[in-house]
Amino acid sequence: MRSSDSPRFRTASWIPEVAGVLTAKQSISTGRAIADVQGTDGSIGWPDGHVDAWNHVECAMALSVCGLRDASRRAYEWLRASQRPDGSWYMQMPPGEVNLTTEANHAAYCAVGVWHELLVSRDEGFVARMWPTVRSAVDFVLGLQTPRGEIIWRRDADGTPGDYALLTGSASMYSSLRCATMLAEYLAEPQPDWELAAGQLGHAVASHPEAFADKSRFSMDWYYPVLGGPVRGDAAVDRLAQGWATYVVPDIGVRCVRDEPWVTAAETAELAITLEAIGDAARALELLDQIQILRDPSGAYWTGWQYETKRHYPNEQSSYTGAAMVLAADTMCGATAASSLFREVAADQAAVLASGDAACGCEPLTVNSDDLTSQ
Repeated sequence: MRSSDSPRFRTASWIPEVAGVLTAKQSISTGRAIADVQGTDGSIGWPDGHVDAWNHVECAMALSVCGLRDASRRAYEWLRASQRPDGSWYMQMPPGEVNLTTEANHAAYCAVGVWHELLVSRDEGFVARMWPTVRSAVDFVLGLQTPRGEIIWRRDADGTPGDYALLTGSASMYSSLRCATMLAEYLAEPQPDWELAAGQLGHAVASHPEAFADKSRFSMDWYYPVLGGPVRGDAAVDRLAQGWATYVVPDIGVRCVRDEPWVTAAETAELAITLEAIGDAARALELLDQIQILRDPSGAYWTGWQYETKRHYPNEQSSYTGAAMVLAADTMCGATAASSLFREVAADQAAVLASGDAACGCEPLTVNSDDLTSQ
């Protein structure tokens, strides 16, 4: 195994605290608010009672950052115990409801969580226990990858693949594959096929917008190609600049969708992480500060704010929103050794084929603002 003496694997001695925005005590109260909604089986769901593996893992990551190790480990144990034989997870539904589809990005995100937990805790026993779960999940995900590189978003109940890919999901799966590859290297079980698959996926995200269903109404499709890692450098700066006026409401936060007067705390926190990952710390801090209007005294966060009617919308507090806030705070202040994860997932840009690369045969991609706002 890789030495745990490097700075990457250092342990932190404090909880996320962003001066003037969020105290360590407030971060802990947010972690406890997440733990308060955790089920007895370890699952962490949405306000409506359903549980998906992607948001569940994000909550587990936040619990770990807040020092709530037992709750975080219960969350990972639920993940391990509830995985299906094919490596996927069903969405856990409220009583009386059934959803037998399985989603690729949900399955993939367990790799991010396990790598994150290793960085925070340096617990090699935990990694060894979770490694079969990660391997099985990656096998499921790559079984949905197309020759061009994008990954189909789900399988139906009968196992039939869906008929399209999602840009946000594929961008997230790029970071998941990068984390899975780093885990494999750490465990001295290198997976060159995963590295190749990540490169192909990153190229599809960065250079083939036609590969994905048009969901440009949602702000996540704007910033996730940068957050996930495939788009960085000048291309990332340009992409964020082209969509900024469409998705960011000055002094309030980030819209969930471009055509509604509604900002959401999770999207705002994720854009803050995205900006921090490309070195724009000043705007990241501004966004995190602005969205504290959605913080509840309990430490939980309201999901969104309808700024024309000036009311919470939807009228709920969501665990994944609190998790995004804690992870953004950690990213900005460097409290844990996992704080640089979202910068590091894009470290291997050489593995992503450039637009126009002869290995793909595509034409160089030119992105303009119309691609982001008028599809």
